Amino acid sequence: MMLETLPALVLFALVTSVTPGPNNLMLMASGANFGFRRTVPHMLGVSLGFVLMAFVVGAGLAGLFQTYPLTRTALEVVSVVYMLWLAWKIAHAAAPKDRQAGGTPMTFLQAAAFQWVNPKAWAMALSAVTLYAPDRSLWTVALVAAIFGAVNLPSVSLWTLIGQQLRRVLTNARRLTIFNWTMAGLLVLSLAPVLWH
Repeated sequence: MMLETLPALVLFALVTSVTPGPNNLMLMASGANFGFRRTVPHMLGVSLGFVLMAFVVGAGLAGLFQTYPLTRTALEVVSVVYMLWLAWKIAHAAAPKDRQAGGTPMTFLQAAAFQWVNPKAWAMALSAVTLYAPDRSLWTVALVAAIFGAVNLPSVSLWTLIGQQLRRVLTNARRLTIFNWTMAGLLVLSLAPVLWH
């Protein structure tokens, strides 16, 4: 990667990290349901999980998809099914009085593993590697992954803070239920690009 493309990579990472998608919607829902502090492992799992994913994709996995396109189709099917299941879980999250007894936020490992079935994360990783590390050298791939890590954590933190601020409005079970169903619906809508692909 040439240094002159670095600002473009930072902008690409920022735009793709801060715009709505499965991770950000789930973090906003977690911030609203569990607060910022309890969502920190989820945020770190998203950021570090994506860094690892981007590096692995750039180090060779992208070539596998080019050689065997059916593997990408299989991944998309698994991703859609898993995302629909997550949307169902968000829609049925516990009411405020049941939070302590019933739901828990996503753990670091769950959030890191989620990147591997997140269609937006795949699109981001494949696009970033193709555009900014076309030679797929370990140095350029590592730089792309590191830039995403530096930009992604503040972006996902913002979404969690927005969710936490919504807690003030979501003070009764009815409002929280409407919010959770809305987040679940938006999560399903975020699958549209994959389904129309």
